[in-house]
Amino acid sequence: MSSTVILGAGIIGVSTASYLSKHQPTSSIHLVEPSPELFASASGFAGGFLAKDWFSAGVAELGALSFEEHRKLAEKEDGARRWRYSSSTSISLSPPSKSKKKAAVWRSEGSSRAEAASGDRSQGIAPPWLWREEGDSVEAIGEEGTVAQVEPLQLSQFLLKKCIDAGVRLHHPAKVISVETDVRNELSSVCIADTQSSTETDVPCTNIIITAGAWSPRVFKALFPRSTLDLPVSALAGHSLVVKSPRWTEAHEAHEPHGTHAIFMAGRGGYSPEIFSRLGGHIYIAGLNSASEPLPDLATECRGNISQAAVRTLRDTAREVLGQGQAEDDLEVVREGLCFRPVTKNGTPIISRIPDAALGAGINTRPGAEGGVYLAAGHGPWGISLSLGTGKVLAEMVQGRKLSVDVSSLELDI
Repeated sequence: MSSTVILGAGIIGVSTASYLSKHQPTSSIHLVEPSPELFASASGFAGGFLAKDWFSAGVAELGALSFEEHRKLAEKEDGARRWRYSSSTSISLSPPSKSKKKAAVWRSEGSSRAEAASGDRSQGIAPPWLWREEGDSVEAIGEEGTVAQVEPLQLSQFLLKKCIDAGVRLHHPAKVISVETDVRNELSSVCIADTQSSTETDVPCTNIIITAGAWSPRVFKALFPRSTLDLPVSALAGHSLVVKSPRWTEAHEAHEPHGTHAIFMAGRGGYSPEIFSRLGGHIYIAGLNSASEPLPDLATECRGNISQAAVRTLRDTAREVLGQGQAEDDLEVVREGLCFRPVTKNGTPIISRIPDAALGAGINTRPGAEGGVYLAAGHGPWGISLSLGTGKVLAEMVQGRKLSVDVSSLELDI
């Protein structure tokens, strides 16, 4: 049987493999990941904030589906223990006299995705670890039960293990170096090169799925060099910090009736901090983004490009939020991070089959569910939140089954 080859084993890729495995032989599903370390970019270093209804019209159904898939998976697989799934309370924090504006979608560096939330409630409940200043404004945003949180790395690792245990093939570190066609010029196989052993394997393949995040345009161009299509996906770099504080510990979790908290702070000089308390006593700080940071060849190279100036800014935010009088020694830095999120100009992801005409001269794919080249990328800050819904719908699309939700507005526009 011809295989389905997924290029990019981040959370979108492993989610897609998981849903594909429910309806086809698992031995026919191949995950290919070039980075020596798995989940070394956004899938391992994102905030893990989940929302049900913070999306523009074209993404709204997908957002609701994905949120429900996260909830069902966590209930079935003990997500609270395995990947720190928890209900959450989202809060907008503004300094004195700072008004909160609305925006349809999150698009660029410096803006806050909380601007897209609906269902404002004037009586917000601030977490006990949040340091308040006189005259500031705290407002709960989003309806109760419509936001949650996970630890992305642990969720990604869980999904991958489930896939491998079921029989999905992982090629890592490896990359597809060429595609081959049959006598009808239709995609028939790919050559996968193991980058450690230098061995090459030909795999019969009629379906290719590109889920390489910010690297998706490079992956596409390498496989289809005759194509004139430039995938409209770019990279937005984001620094982050994970800290521990005596103000938020596992002991506090047991007595917190509102679960974890997601704090979205008003912009300050082009920076809109996001602070998430997580199960396990960790607090995640991010929001310092840049579109000018060059995308490295491999995700593992992100670690060497961490800006210490950015880290200092995030540490200052952490001290401000957790108490301006808090001693430096009380703030334990667990991890510094830099990841690249795939973004599009209109702020919405692409979930689509790539037309044969865009693959370049001399290559076609089999019609319908028998073959095709597909793309899922451009999720911006919502990759974790939309991961399960994307994987489910993309698997349905590839296998020719009825789609759970309408994603026609997310098709590739060429």
